[in-house]
Amino acid sequence: MVYVGIPKGQADQEEEVLKTIQDGDSDELTIKRFTESREKPGALWHIYAAKDTEKIREFLKKVAEEQGQENPVDHDPIHDQSWYLDRPLRKRLHQEYGVQGWAIVQFLGDVVFIPAGAPHQARTRGICIKVAEDFVSPEHVKHCFWLTQEFRYLSHTHTNHEDKLQVKNVIYHAVKDAVGILRANESSLSRP
Repeated sequence: MVYVGIPKGQADQEEEVLKTIQDGDSDELTIKRFTESREKPGALWHIYAAKDTEKIREFLKKVAEEQGQENPVDHDPIHDQSWYLDRPLRKRLHQEYGVQGWAIVQFLGDVVFIPAGAPHQARTRGICIKVAEDFVSPEHVKHCFWLTQEFRYLSHTHTNHEDKLQVKNVIYHAVKDAVGILRANESSLSRP
């Protein structure tokens, strides 16, 4: 989070931010960072374990049906980013499916790391500028392939339809670089 600004003319902004942090299930240490240390919070994140993705997907479809919404086959309630799990929905998700995430308040200067495939949501307060970088670690290549397959089943007009991670290209270039290094050092590797 590289910038957090407060819109002018909003006198009760601090109270609203504190309520958002508290309603977001943040811990006491996080609340103290805001109330006592006067740090500037920019975003409230809820991050869930990748292994809970199907449970969350099933829950969101169930809630949509209860509200009379359709669940088209070529759409996905997680990738559509059309839901925000507020406190009552997070509580219900935990009660009905045993899924509980982590609440993280990102203050000015903080970095938030989201593991591959971890469903997450963010709510900003005020004006924020963040810098984001996607990357593929060797430990998560399998999971990235799985996500790429999920994206393929979305409608062609969906914003996540394309393979943004370019996992196959990443692997190709990693292998190409490794082979290049081995060839460059071939003579020193063959000596007994």
